Amino acid sequence: MHPIHSVKVAVYVAHLHALKEDNRLRSLRPRSGVDFASNDYLALASAPRMKKAVSAALEKGTSIGAGGSRLLRGNCEEHERLEAEAARFFGAETALFFGGGYVANFALLTTLPQRGDLLVLDSLVHASIHEGARAGRAEFRISPHNDPQSVENTIRDWRAKGGIGRAWIVVESLYSMDGDFAPLQELVAIAERYEAFLIVDEAHATGVYGEQGRGLTAPYEGRENLLVVHTCGKALGAAGALVTASGVLRDFMVNRCRPFIFATAPSPLMAVAVREAILVLQEDPERQQRLAKLVAFTHQQISKRAGRSPSESQIVPYIVGDDSRAMRLASALQARGFDIRGIRPPTVPAGTARLRISLTLNVGEDDVRAMLDALIEETRGWSR
Repeated sequence: MHPIHSVKVAVYVAHLHALKEDNRLRSLRPRSGVDFASNDYLALASAPRMKKAVSAALEKGTSIGAGGSRLLRGNCEEHERLEAEAARFFGAETALFFGGGYVANFALLTTLPQRGDLLVLDSLVHASIHEGARAGRAEFRISPHNDPQSVENTIRDWRAKGGIGRAWIVVESLYSMDGDFAPLQELVAIAERYEAFLIVDEAHATGVYGEQGRGLTAPYEGRENLLVVHTCGKALGAAGALVTASGVLRDFMVNRCRPFIFATAPSPLMAVAVREAILVLQEDPERQQRLAKLVAFTHQQISKRAGRSPSESQIVPYIVGDDSRAMRLASALQARGFDIRGIRPPTVPAGTARLRISLTLNVGEDDVRAMLDALIEETRGWSR
């Protein structure tokens, strides 16, 4: 390496070395093994029907790229059609299509909450929400996980101390590392009492929960103070994110949201794929039912055979505790042909390193049995 070049990147080399010494250095590798890691919950990412819809769109002349931002020439018929049909499907007034869930969360929190407003974030919300809160205009507070009383107390205390702006409550409907659900009914009531907005990230619930996969917010959709992020790269098997909101807030984002205004529009082909996935949810409810059956089977087996109380969802955390032990266990299971990933701090709280077992229609009950056989063998003799 050129010596001047070495000096320029020395600080980065040092950081990477520190990560390696702490056994936290990440790297990219091809995927392999039985899928217990992806978020392709309904196995739509490679579904023939999805491929056929995209192929037909290409044959019809749909462009691969949008060619510009939505406010320039990038606003395609496919985007407009997806947003109209998504709004109808989810029961919202409008929808707006973003390139991904991360950018959608960041866009919302850096655009809508204004100076003088207050954000109240659940402590376990996604990194994109924390980043958006830090980059936005409003002050923010962190509330203990799934503690609606703390949310209410935070808003009430802020008002008592002279807060005169709007309060915004931000949660996930289903948390990606613990697999537990937000107390949405209580949070909706708090938002109503304090004239607050409620933003719900449905990333891991869209397609899996609610009638026809409409998500856990479906009973509350259409409220003026509710904004929902429906990620399209998980159960919907494509890419992007749909934000459902009132027409006023959609118009405001189109006019003031920098991540929307200055970004090239998502591929029209992705809009086609997401629209097809929404049609699948309506026309093939058996996928949702099969996943629910697999989840129930897996929970029963883990409880019976591993003595663990799993989550109530398709996301099953297997808490190990020690970081190194969790990563060694993940590596051992990968070596036996199961793609299961270890998760450690700072992604999860200190002392809660774990395996994140994700259940999808890419596996069946026999795969679950084999995976649990391997897990039990690899942890035999461990003290709990």
